[in-house]
Amino acid sequence: MTATADYKTLAERASKELADATAEEALRWTVDTFGDDFIVASNMQDAVLIDLATKVKPDVDVLFLETGYHFPETIGTRDAVQTVYPDVKIVNAQAAQSVAEQDAEYGPKLHERDPNQCCFLRKVVPLRNTLANYSAWVTGVRRVDAPTRANTPIVTWDERNGLVKVNPIAAWTDEEFNGYIREHGILENPLVSIGYLSIGCAPCTARVEPGADPRSGRWAGQSKTECGLHG
Repeated sequence: MTATADYKTLAERASKELADATAEEALRWTVDTFGDDFIVASNMQDAVLIDLATKVKPDVDVLFLETGYHFPETIGTRDAVQTVYPDVKIVNAQAAQSVAEQDAEYGPKLHERDPNQCCFLRKVVPLRNTLANYSAWVTGVRRVDAPTRANTPIVTWDERNGLVKVNPIAAWTDEEFNGYIREHGILENPLVSIGYLSIGCAPCTARVEPGADPRSGRWAGQSKTECGLHG
């Protein structure tokens, strides 16, 4: 049996055994199972997942997709994370081309003309290339984020990227999530306080109207709802 098959079997078993696991239990399992061979993904909207992960592994690797299109506040949050959690290793995953090089090949503002292609080049491929160095990754995906995420398991096999995927806070409600931020004084991107409730690249992110779906600010006016990282 290949290592991939072994890990796929492991993920399938863990999906059942950890179906009701707490975030701490899921992260402890990840550390016990993979040691240094996993990475925690963060879009730097907040440091909730990073804070949870550092409680079980202070020097955890943190993946940040440096797309070249981020808000300054998002870059500032990334830098603040490094200050608050000095032992973490932030892995800045970059696209093969700079924004200028992409513009030269595909034309300016590809994100307006073909957002799926832009996300593929600046997010999906860099993510895939980075994850190739690990056996597992940890994400902050929650079931309440969107209808497409309603059945997110705590542990699953990521067929697209070929590794184990752990979603330790999948079951958290918004109340639990926001309560954790308040209780622990967690870093949060300052854009959140002014209505940016789902933060991605600056050209494709807008403020959310009061009471609206938090992800309605992503690719507003288009049928696109996901960047392709999680399905």
